[in-house]
Amino acid sequence: MSYIAESELIINQRGAIYHLDMKAEELAPDIITVGDQSRVEKISRHFDYIEFSNQHREIVSHTGWIGKKRITVLSTGMGTDNIDIVLNELDALANIDFTTRMIKENHSTLNIIRIGTAGGLQPDIPVDSLVLSTHGLGIDNLLNFYRHDHNDEENQLLQSFVTHTQMEIQMANPTLTGGSPSLMKHFGNEFHHGITVTCPGFYGPQGRILRLGLRNPNLVNRLTEFRFGQHRIANFEMETSAIYGLGKMLGHHCLSLSVIVANRVKKEFSNNADKAMDLLIEKVLNVVTQEK
Repeated sequence: MSYIAESELIINQRGAIYHLDMKAEELAPDIITVGDQSRVEKISRHFDYIEFSNQHREIVSHTGWIGKKRITVLSTGMGTDNIDIVLNELDALANIDFTTRMIKENHSTLNIIRIGTAGGLQPDIPVDSLVLSTHGLGIDNLLNFYRHDHNDEENQLLQSFVTHTQMEIQMANPTLTGGSPSLMKHFGNEFHHGITVTCPGFYGPQGRILRLGLRNPNLVNRLTEFRFGQHRIANFEMETSAIYGLGKMLGHHCLSLSVIVANRVKKEFSNNADKAMDLLIEKVLNVVTQEK
């Protein structure tokens, strides 16, 4: 095992990893991530007590207890660039010895559940409904910076997706990763299931036209129409593919769950997303706190 240099693994003066400002002992094995830092408190208010509270820039983390279950909730900010930081640093806290700066011999597996918002891409998935991401399909290019292999089904699905959407190579080289079956099995019929497309932005990359023209103006329609066997695209957002891809490569269990705040097919936006988000938080905490 090789020593990891100070420039590659940045540890601050209190011995915490740089961006998360967390120490290994401040991290629980069951983790909930949210994009919005204000949503951290909406989750941690359900804790019996908060053991550790940290903040660095947009990343806020609370680690605490519900009964006998220790949980960390932290904000990531928006986008796969932030997820690249958060997932790598969570893994470093679990699997790198900060004293020796070497990878630990025994791997620790984290359970990571994303709670977020998304735009729906099917007419039968209304606003305020809940979506479970069976796969994260990235058109953001982050995972292409890592050695990332696809299985046969993923390669076939990706090839079909690129052909159907006419996704040009100068726009993106899509990637695909499935969510964790061991986490999915705990969430039932109250969730719509489908592929989640992860975009590198909110406007042009998600087919919104304000004052700029788009290279692929039919993107939303092509995403909605895509089918591969029983698979279809349910929604799109800005984080899931990076969580699934990095999590799988690093050996963690990851799942992304979303509240649909906009239906892009019907051109509708939620008037009551907070209520739906509160319901999703309760469902996730009920699952996380179950004894396994």
